[in-house]
Amino acid sequence: VQLQASGGGLVQAGGSLSLSCAVSGRTFSTYVMGWFRQAPGKEREFVAPTSRRGGTYYYADAVKGRFTISRDNAKNTVYLQMNSLKPEDTAVYYCTADVDGGSPTRFRYEYDYWGQGTQVTVSS
Repeated sequence: VQLQASGGGLVQAGGSLSLSCAVSGRTFSTYVMGWFRQAPGKEREFVAPTSRRGGTYYYADAVKGRFTISRDNAKNTVYLQMNSLKPEDTAVYYCTADVDGGSPTRFRYEYDYWGQGTQVTVSS
């Protein structure tokens, strides 16, 4: 399974970005997908998961109400729409796949495959 994230960039505070993650494999619709992020000098942290059918369950408190995770199983792609961006959202954003049939989760160790990350920088 290979994951390719894209869509990062530089944006001013208050702006928006939309991240995409294209996933290889014939059984994408069976994967739980998620987004994490890692800021400089910090540990990788959970952002949001989505179920196999695109259900959303919860978001990290820091992004709740501003970010939306979604997926298109026909395109083998998961998305992260980020609105009202803040400088503290600056990080490398990673998409990830849990292929083992579990429930959507916030725990890093539950995920099996990771993309290479895409840089998001929010200027003040």
